[in-house]
Amino acid sequence: MKIEQNHIQDTNKEDLQSHQEQFDFLSNNLAKKGADIKGIINKLKDFQVAIPSWALGAGGTRFGRFSFYGEPSSLEQKIQDVGILHALTQTAGAVSLHIPWDIPEDYYAIKDIANGLDIKFDAVNSNTFQDQKNAKESYKFGSLSNTSEAVRQQAIQHNLDVINIGDKLGSKALTVWLADGSSFPGQNNFQTAFQNTQDSLIEIYKGLPDDWKMLVEYKPYEPNFYSTVIQDWGASLMLANGCGDKAYTLVDLGHHLPNSNIEQIVSILQLKGKLGGFHFNDSKYGDDDLTVGSIKPYALFLIFNELVYGMENNPNNPDLAWMIDASHNIKDPLEDLIQSLEAIQEAYAKALLIDQSELKAAQLDNDVVKCQEILQGAYRTDVRPLLAKARLESGGALSPINAYRSLEVRNQLTKERGKHTVATGL
Repeated sequence: MKIEQNHIQDTNKEDLQSHQEQFDFLSNNLAKKGADIKGIINKLKDFQVAIPSWALGAGGTRFGRFSFYGEPSSLEQKIQDVGILHALTQTAGAVSLHIPWDIPEDYYAIKDIANGLDIKFDAVNSNTFQDQKNAKESYKFGSLSNTSEAVRQQAIQHNLDVINIGDKLGSKALTVWLADGSSFPGQNNFQTAFQNTQDSLIEIYKGLPDDWKMLVEYKPYEPNFYSTVIQDWGASLMLANGCGDKAYTLVDLGHHLPNSNIEQIVSILQLKGKLGGFHFNDSKYGDDDLTVGSIKPYALFLIFNELVYGMENNPNNPDLAWMIDASHNIKDPLEDLIQSLEAIQEAYAKALLIDQSELKAAQLDNDVVKCQEILQGAYRTDVRPLLAKARLESGGALSPINAYRSLEVRNQLTKERGKHTVATGL
């Protein structure tokens, strides 16, 4: 299924007048405060988030999986679904593939489909947390950190193969997330596991094309519950530094212990020029993979405040690879992703409202109250008319969720694909 421009324009007609009234009211008020409305809208239009190929079908837990009708059963259909998201939101202009779940059979055909939908290929993701079919070695006790050289070599080769696949598609980054660790005290020698991981990553790093980046992800627990080899941003940063200038730390919102100060982490990494990527989701307890902004929207806003500051003041830090990393257990995956994209744009727009010069002056004066007023003044602003304006100017829907439902996208997908298709992924 492909959503055409005239379909979107038809859904916009009914709300155009009320949108214009809301936008005029907001933009006039913000302009009086010195906000650069056109500049903010242009930044919103330019901000693109990659959709992971594994998040377009129903997710699941170890207790069960509840399917959605019309799930994409091939990589081609997954990219078509990303095209639907991008047509409606105009902010989902990239897809991030997971290998081996989504290995193209025909690279030219896949690239043609993506180009036709204005979709780019973002970072490619390796998988050494599962044993693959017909694999000679098992990752039961780790991959890049394993005590067995044969296992480590198999995992290294897999990552090199992923780089090769991504290179054919036009990707420019490899994301490495390891499940390696231990579930019981004494199971692993921490130093040996870390050094094995470092040595393995260096071998993978040697296979990176010149214009590629390696993104090293971290996580404090799960699936191992006593230790993980790359447990936090410090371990990730050490490993990245041990590889070279093209290796960076990747921050995933759900990969922190409760109440971690993630905004401070991204700030310091940007200062050092080592923040390479960012994965969006939300959580109440741990790595819950919930809709972005559904639990802690203020924390997301504070993170974006630091990201915006870093993007404007840390030219030594590269452009970031943005991606949603969530699992959809009870919501329609496409609707869930639309809500996440909206939450990301909303937090970004609010952060762009902050007068950084005014905030800096208040910080230098130690005026704590004013600092808080500046931040919360931006956070409490309803910026949704700005988001709608950005989408409208780019050809998107004023209300992507309403358009998705009025166009009966899920019903159309179910008619095309059937009720019992299953997407590869989480």
